[in-house]
Amino acid sequence: MAKNKKDTKRLHRLRYKYRLVLMDEDTFEQKISIRLSKMNVIILAGIFSLFWISLITYLLAFTSLREYIPGYTNQNLTAQVYQMELAMDSLNLRYAQQDKYLANIQRILRGDDFSDFEESGRLTNNDYSNIQNRISVEDSLLRAEVESQDQYSLYYYSAQDVPFERNIVKKGPMVFFKPINGIITSQFNRAIKHYAIDLVSERNDAVKTVYDGIVVLADWTVNTGYVIAIQHPNNFISVYKHNSALLKRQGDIVKSGEPIAIIGDSGEQSSGPHLHFELWANGSPVNPLDYISF
Repeated sequence: MAKNKKDTKRLHRLRYKYRLVLMDEDTFEQKISIRLSKMNVIILAGIFSLFWISLITYLLAFTSLREYIPGYTNQNLTAQVYQMELAMDSLNLRYAQQDKYLANIQRILRGDDFSDFEESGRLTNNDYSNIQNRISVEDSLLRAEVESQDQYSLYYYSAQDVPFERNIVKKGPMVFFKPINGIITSQFNRAIKHYAIDLVSERNDAVKTVYDGIVVLADWTVNTGYVIAIQHPNNFISVYKHNSALLKRQGDIVKSGEPIAIIGDSGEQSSGPHLHFELWANGSPVNPLDYISF
């Protein structure tokens, strides 16, 4: 009880009113008179302190003044230094090339001999008449292998390079067919990164290609089992996973509706016999239901 009385007295003292008077020293004329209490002074001092603390924090956090604080730096400084290093490297290379060029010009003006190997990397006055250009069997096999790799590459497959592509273009608008007759058990869902539809059908049913194209992948993986992928015109790619067997090999040309695999349950990610079918356009997954009527 005594403690409550003391607290009440202290609070009452904080509310005592005081008068702050400013007077003329010569005439004793009252200029300013302000009534204050200890509580008012404390509140005003707190508001004033919070204002300056907030102002200083804002200036240090959202303006360039923070760069003057030890430990902070300009975010663009690293990028600027990197660009300057690249420019300096290019200038050094250009300077070396120009120096070699001027040195060669000076040698020409002096009439020096250029039969030796120059720093510029050029070798002159060499006799190549004795070299015989003969095509070996190994060279022919290597050329055929390299050309076949480019022929079925996803990046070099175009209507100008592949005659089969031009024949497909002449067919008119693309119409995709169902890869298999079955029931859709899982829909295309970007949120869970399921970029395909799952189809359940009878065991040992044939999986068919949805459109003309070229087999760019026919392999087996631990997660998806037997997988086959086909490159179609207009940058479309169809992918068929979890097959029990593949009927086509990489590089084979297929027609619409042609069997390419047998439905199965291969791969660790499979939970039963089904077809995991993906359709990609211009390097991005699309919903097969937007292009094919199941």
